[in-house]
Amino acid sequence: MLFNSLSFLIFFPLVTAGYFALPHHHRWWFLLVASCYFYMALIPIYILILGITIVVDYYAGIWIEQSQGRRRTLFLWASIVTNVGILFIFKYFNFFNSNIRQLAEAIGWNYPLPALEIILPVGLSFHTFQAMSYTIEVYRGRQTAEHHFGIYALYVMFYPQLVAGPIERPQNILHQFYEKHSWDIDRAISGVELMTLGFFKKIVIADRLAPLVNQIYSKPLEYRGLPLILASYAFAVQIYCDFSGYSDIARGTARVMGFKLMANFDRPYSSTSIPEFWRRWHISLSSWFKDYLYISIGGRTKRIRNSFIVFLVSGLWHGANWPFVIWGAYHGSLMAISFKTQKIRERIRRRLPFPNLGYWQLMQTILTFNLVCIGWIFFRANSIPDAAYIASNLTDELASQLRHPADYLSEHNLTLSSGEFMLALFAVGTLIAIEYPLIGLRLQESRHSWPRWIRACMLYAMIVLILVTGRFAAEHHLLSILGIP
Repeated sequence: MLFNSLSFLIFFPLVTAGYFALPHHHRWWFLLVASCYFYMALIPIYILILGITIVVDYYAGIWIEQSQGRRRTLFLWASIVTNVGILFIFKYFNFFNSNIRQLAEAIGWNYPLPALEIILPVGLSFHTFQAMSYTIEVYRGRQTAEHHFGIYALYVMFYPQLVAGPIERPQNILHQFYEKHSWDIDRAISGVELMTLGFFKKIVIADRLAPLVNQIYSKPLEYRGLPLILASYAFAVQIYCDFSGYSDIARGTARVMGFKLMANFDRPYSSTSIPEFWRRWHISLSSWFKDYLYISIGGRTKRIRNSFIVFLVSGLWHGANWPFVIWGAYHGSLMAISFKTQKIRERIRRRLPFPNLGYWQLMQTILTFNLVCIGWIFFRANSIPDAAYIASNLTDELASQLRHPADYLSEHNLTLSSGEFMLALFAVGTLIAIEYPLIGLRLQESRHSWPRWIRACMLYAMIVLILVTGRFAAEHHLLSILGIP
């Protein structure tokens, strides 16, 4: 089940009502059953994969805690190999198998292994990493093993963050399943407000920009200059609103029931450097790689090398193809350049006239944003040649196109009309006002002191705005479903 579906709009209030209607000691199994239904709404048979990893990691955690010496390490590796092995089979086998076959054909070998005809289970990368964090934390002695099988299963299966994170640590979430949560109207309003912001990002902005991005990136050789720039910037906005929107919906959904999930994004496009960007973007994943990979291979002792390794692995985590690997290598290289030039950039800043006025930070923010956008080209492109073409033709014929940009874009029959484009700009501007200082932060801080009826009216207005301006698939168009012309 996806958040931006009619099914979820029915599922969420029913599960929330059932959760608070039940006695506290029955709520865990109700949430577990609801989470299983949520996951099985997509491909039911894949619940067995989650079941295997849950059983393995549950017993691995207990045995790690009860064992000493090499046996503890053995049980940890059994857990890791199981999780990574399942992830490899479903996500990476065909990628590596295809590359080995091409290499074998190049040198004249007969390579017999066929590709696997399987579909990647939704959210497999997310709940695999969350499960691994549990056994690693137990091994390191920072988390006691969970002896309640149902509670541990709920830790992996908890439906708000099952599909797209955030990737939680056991220290943050496990104890919350034991706590008694009472209905709180202010907390519920706050949670629904966060969900609404997520739906606004996802349905109004990301899904509005997606057709334009898909049109140009599916056949990039047909375009030069302005359309490539427009699609590349649009994708930067789309991926942020898509991913952070899902995280907001997850956090808001959990908050309504009394659970606290970690923030996954912190205004990343306002970063003044690439390292700062990665402290603000997909925080749960970045911190996971830092704690469990970066530190394990040496951390700051060889910072540049280890950061590069982490970003290569991060690229593969996002997708099993070479453009993602290139994207990871690109950001690893940017991190290295940032580390090497940090002192030089600071000396330049101190020598500038009026260094505290903020223009230096603005210049760095603009540079960082554009560097990130260049990386997104490789992340979104269907192949390395497509990415190389887009990156090398961003400015081709741009001067002539900018003389009459509207006419040029209309000639190419872009899926985003002028009206849709203006609506997208308005929506993005609204999001900036909500999220970015100074207006947005002050608004968010002050709204908690507003009368409840004002917050409810604003929430209602935001929901109506989403229903009217949101981009829904035909089968999920809420206005049509509700009979609104």
